[in-house]
Amino acid sequence: MEGGENVAETTNLIQKQKELAELIDRFSQGEGAHATDIPSLYCIRGSKVTEPIYIVHEPALCIIAQGKKEVMLAEERYQYGPADYLVVSVDLPVSGQVIEASSEVPYLCFRLNFKPAQIVELLEEAELRAVQPGDSRRGLFISETSSSLLDAVIRLVRLLETPEDIKALAPMYTREILYRILKGQQGVMLKQIAVEGSSAYRVKNVIEQIKENYAQPLRIEELAELANMSPSSLHRHFKEVTAMSPLQYQKRIRLQEARRLLLAETADAAEAAFQVGYDSPSHFSREYAKMFGLPPIADMKRLRDAVTGEQLHGSFEAL
Repeated sequence: MEGGENVAETTNLIQKQKELAELIDRFSQGEGAHATDIPSLYCIRGSKVTEPIYIVHEPALCIIAQGKKEVMLAEERYQYGPADYLVVSVDLPVSGQVIEASSEVPYLCFRLNFKPAQIVELLEEAELRAVQPGDSRRGLFISETSSSLLDAVIRLVRLLETPEDIKALAPMYTREILYRILKGQQGVMLKQIAVEGSSAYRVKNVIEQIKENYAQPLRIEELAELANMSPSSLHRHFKEVTAMSPLQYQKRIRLQEARRLLLAETADAAEAAFQVGYDSPSHFSREYAKMFGLPPIADMKRLRDAVTGEQLHGSFEAL
C-alpha cells in the first residue's frame, strides 16, 4: 500500500511541476529574468547551458520547473532541479550556472524574493518555535519540493492571469509559501535570520554593513562591536552563515561590482579597481583573474565574444 502511495505522490509532483513549467513559459517570453505584476515574483527562462553568472543573491526562494542549475557559494557546490528548491536567507555573493537547458526544453525557474521581516511576522503569528540564539546555519540551502509547496506556488503564479486579484491574494499566497518552507525539513535555516539577538541575526547586520560599505577598509574590530561579539566569534559565526570570512565576503562583493562596471563600460580596469576600493590596479587584476579565470580586459573580451551585450546583461539578472 505504501509503495502505491509513493507512486501516486511522485506522479502528482510531476504533474504539478509540468503545470508550473507551462505557467513560467507563458510569462517569460525571451531569455533572462522577467519581472511580473507581482513585484517580488520573477519568471526566468534560458534556452542553453551558460557560463557561471556572478551576483549578490538577495533573500529568495527559487524553484526550477524544468532544467538544472549549479550554484557555487565560496568553494561549496549546490546542484538542483525540479525535485528540489533553493533558499537564500541573507545576501550572498554566489555564482550560478544553468547546466541543463535547450531551445526545445528550456530552463524555467520561479523566483520569489522576500524580506526577513516577513519571516519574523510568520514566526510570531503562526507561533512557530524559533531557533536558539546561539545557533548559526548556512544562509543557503536546498531541500526537497513538496506537493503542498507547489500548490501554493502555482496559485501565486496563476494570479498573473487575473491581475485584478493580485492585490488581495498575492500577499496571502506568498505567506503560505514562506510558511511551507519554515515548516519544511530545513526551515530552521530560514528561521535563524528572524530571531533578534541570535548569532545569525547579528551576522546578517554585519553582512549589510559590509555590503553597503564594500569600498571602505574592513575593520574587523568595528564589525565585531556591531555584532556584540569578539572578533574570533564573529569570524566563526560569519563563516558558518556565508561559507567565507568577512574579508573574503568583501573581496567577492568588490570584484563582482568591478565586473559589473566593466561590463556596463562605465569604467576601465584601473578606474573600476579604485571605485571598488583597491589601491593597486595590479593587485586588483591578480585577484580578478583568480576569481574569474582571466584578467579584466581578457575576461570582458571573452564575455562579449560569447553573447551580445543585451543578452549578457540579461543573463546577469537571471540567477
